[in-house]
Amino acid sequence: MTIKVGDRLPAGTLQEFYEVEKDGCAIGPNPVKIEDLTKGRKVVLFGLPGAFTPTCSAKHVPSYVANYDKLKAKGVDTIACLSVNDAFVMGAWAKDQKTDDKVRMLADGSAEFTKALGLEFDLSGRGLGLRCQRFSMLVDDGVVKKLNIEAAGKYEVSGAETMLQQLG
Repeated sequence: MTIKVGDRLPAGTLQEFYEVEKDGCAIGPNPVKIEDLTKGRKVVLFGLPGAFTPTCSAKHVPSYVANYDKLKAKGVDTIACLSVNDAFVMGAWAKDQKTDDKVRMLADGSAEFTKALGLEFDLSGRGLGLRCQRFSMLVDDGVVKKLNIEAAGKYEVSGAETMLQQLG
């Protein structure tokens, strides 16, 4: 079943890659528990089919990087990108997209969290395997407050511009 507004995010652990040691986290992939990411915080979480793919790289991630200051001004504590890729790929993509400390690039390598959200998307027919649907959500203290799920192949409602409108 697909997550909906009013639901609490399921438990899960994603991975985040660091090139240099920071905040007590070692170099390389580090676990990020969903509960820790969202507890007592407003988080914009957006998901997409894959790192380095055309729409994801040209539009989706750049929309959040470009609107970082505006989202923070609206009370968002953290912006995080979710993709069914490994942490090393997400780390390389973060560097390519120049996300710096603006967007946390979180890997769901086995799609376990994506499946728990009910947002998996089977692209095996195109050689891509199981992926994440394109979406965005506002999560407040672990509870989904806004949810925007794209139709297959679309990029119309999950960008930062829509989230800014929803935040008022």
